[in-house]
Amino acid sequence: MKYSIQLYVVCAVAAIGGFCFGYDTASSLCGVISGVLTMEDFIYTMTGTDFLWPIQTSVITGLLLAGCFVGSLAAAPLAEAYSRKYTIVMGCTVFIIGAAIQTGATGYSMMIGGRFVAGLGVGSLSMLVPLYQSELAPKEIRGRLISLNQLMITVGIMVAFWVGAGTQYIKSSASWRVPLGIQIGPAAFLLIGAFFLPFSPRWLLSKGRNEEALAVLARLHGNGDKTAPNVVAEYEEIVSQIENERAVAITSYTGLLKGTVRRRLVLGILIQIFQQFTGINSIMYYAPTIFKQAGVSSTASSLIASGVNGVVNVLSTIPAILFIDRLGRRLTMISGALVMGLAMLLCGIVMGATSKVYWDEATQSNLVDLSGNRSASYFCIVTVYIFVSGFAYSWGPCGWIYPAEIYPLSVRAKGTSISTAANWLMNFVISLFVPIMLSRLTWGTYIFFGCCCMVMAVCVYLFYPETKGRSLEEMDDVFSGSVLAYKDKKPKVFETPSPTEKELDAY
Repeated sequence: MKYSIQLYVVCAVAAIGGFCFGYDTASSLCGVISGVLTMEDFIYTMTGTDFLWPIQTSVITGLLLAGCFVGSLAAAPLAEAYSRKYTIVMGCTVFIIGAAIQTGATGYSMMIGGRFVAGLGVGSLSMLVPLYQSELAPKEIRGRLISLNQLMITVGIMVAFWVGAGTQYIKSSASWRVPLGIQIGPAAFLLIGAFFLPFSPRWLLSKGRNEEALAVLARLHGNGDKTAPNVVAEYEEIVSQIENERAVAITSYTGLLKGTVRRRLVLGILIQIFQQFTGINSIMYYAPTIFKQAGVSSTASSLIASGVNGVVNVLSTIPAILFIDRLGRRLTMISGALVMGLAMLLCGIVMGATSKVYWDEATQSNLVDLSGNRSASYFCIVTVYIFVSGFAYSWGPCGWIYPAEIYPLSVRAKGTSISTAANWLMNFVISLFVPIMLSRLTWGTYIFFGCCCMVMAVCVYLFYPETKGRSLEEMDDVFSGSVLAYKDKKPKVFETPSPTEKELDAY
């Protein structure tokens, strides 16, 4: 079935929220701030000295994550009350205010205030965009459309790196104000564009605005034809599901702890935690350190290697857009975890077997020297690229696709927000202990993340049911089977069961 260009355009415009996420945030580790923190004019403006204390650096990065955590949770009730569309507008507005405060910051207090406010916006957008896309998308290409969000995240990370690399030699405040100010442009574009986006048809139906919902479905899925069989079938399925949920469902947060929804909440939270325990944000941020450990000594070579890493991240996300709805979520996540795990294990083993680890008094940490073995150095660099590719086509997009599609409408915004908040929390936790691991365990850090990836592959095989090709309204049936997902190998036939004689007598 061919889908309208309008459907792709709508989801692509919404995905600009992912660009804001990647550019400014990406765990605050590999976004634009990672380069800004090293710029001399920035440091002097913030502190009046030529250095930032470690606690100051931690607060600048950590407050953004705190804002993201709060923003992802706060967006849920707003999305249910005022619509996904208008909450995206709110998120963009808050983000622009935060970015403007950062750009015009004249001191440390102003900067950290702007970081927290921007975090509120990014956190809300990180939850809202996949949620909105999932409710607009036909089941046949839902994965593809939500993957646009991850693609824009990777583009944001890549652009942030090259912008920072291009402005770092400017001898004025423009060196850091320009990179911080650029992000206002995409956010403003999304803010304006969001007013022209349609409301979520599922949200409209939940509010009793049935005619508007049918019109949106027809425009996006039926080329404007309200009588198209697929449009009518989807409309009736959503209406039926909403009626059932109104009869039995609880719309408060306690509804997430009832029946199969509790299982979905656990899986949604875990997939976001797992996404962080792949180690991707740490690998992206510490790529220069990793390449230095692998024997790439010059600053220029390290920067180029890191820049190429960002390009690899973008290009490797494209296969997910093309094939994820054919391969399915399970196969994509399992294969991605195995690729990442193998890459990290090989990197750690080779580095451990061929390097010299020595204690550096100046930095009070262990350093790795691979400069004497060029073949091993290149091998480790290649494994990092393979790892990034493995993440980009699998856990990158699936980490946002799966939580956005598994919850019932009555608690979908709440469930998605809690799953996203778990991502931000783990983001913060990992950003705390990875620097310590790299300075103490060195190559053992890669072994750790490699083992985590292998555990993730097993967990997906055991517990995560396949959701490809299923409508959002069919998720109750998808999760009604065995907790051990690998036992549900045959697709179920979804049909309304006939009432029993006992039920008929009750009437």
